[in-house]
Amino acid sequence: MVEAVTRWNPSAGAVLAAVVLMAGVLMSVSGCTATGRGSEAGLGPEVITPSDEPEARRRARIRLELAVNYFESGKVAVALDEVKQALVNDPTYGDAYNLRGLIYMSLNELGQAEDSFRRALGLRSTDPNVLHNYAWLLCQQQKYAEADKYFSQVLTNPAYMARSKTYMAQGLCQARAGQNDQAEQTLLKAYELDAGNPVVGYNLSELFMRRGELKRAQFYIRRINNSELANAETLWLGIKVERGLSDTVAVRQLAEQLRKRFPESRQLAAFERGAFNE
Repeated sequence: MVEAVTRWNPSAGAVLAAVVLMAGVLMSVSGCTATGRGSEAGLGPEVITPSDEPEARRRARIRLELAVNYFESGKVAVALDEVKQALVNDPTYGDAYNLRGLIYMSLNELGQAEDSFRRALGLRSTDPNVLHNYAWLLCQQQKYAEADKYFSQVLTNPAYMARSKTYMAQGLCQARAGQNDQAEQTLLKAYELDAGNPVVGYNLSELFMRRGELKRAQFYIRRINNSELANAETLWLGIKVERGLSDTVAVRQLAEQLRKRFPESRQLAAFERGAFNE
């Protein structure tokens, strides 16, 4: 399994799609297990060892592992070439189609991404990682009801381990759809599972601030700003929350951090001209 969370960078008003893309995916690239004779006999999936992995799949897996590394390091074109080579070696490799979908989604080639995820689902229709990625793609296409259906399908799988990431993606998608009550409940579930995730905390704080529930907003944004995960956007949201609560000391402290750490940021420029409602 490959974990792709390396950083976060929320934007004003919403977290960029790329954040959730990086948070939720590349989880099914393993090539380690498959259903074999054991499952046919009712004994559960049989582990494929190097001695019985087909040669075509072995070559494809090696290519795909290279593709994952290139994608994670930002070498998207090279990653796509490696995925293509993996599929030349094994056109039935669902993980390769999944990664191809992620690459195309990162390039905003949504039609190509959808074709890739559909191919992956044609090979593994219940794979929760592919379903998660496809659901997020549907959210980018503003197909919110359909996306919500697929996210919910992922979460019904008792063996699925990355539940907090899917709750996060589903909650962000619900917020985009204007379903703020549902988004609150879903993001709170994500927070219960992973309280240290700054994307979840930031979005909960922003949601509560928009509702005027400033004390609740303060709780979540202060946790981020009191950690090493604070950045210009979280400090700016914190300033707006503390200003709403008339805490001038907290506003001044956050502004000093913003000025010292991010002197060229648009958030500092907005603060200095008093543009709190932009």
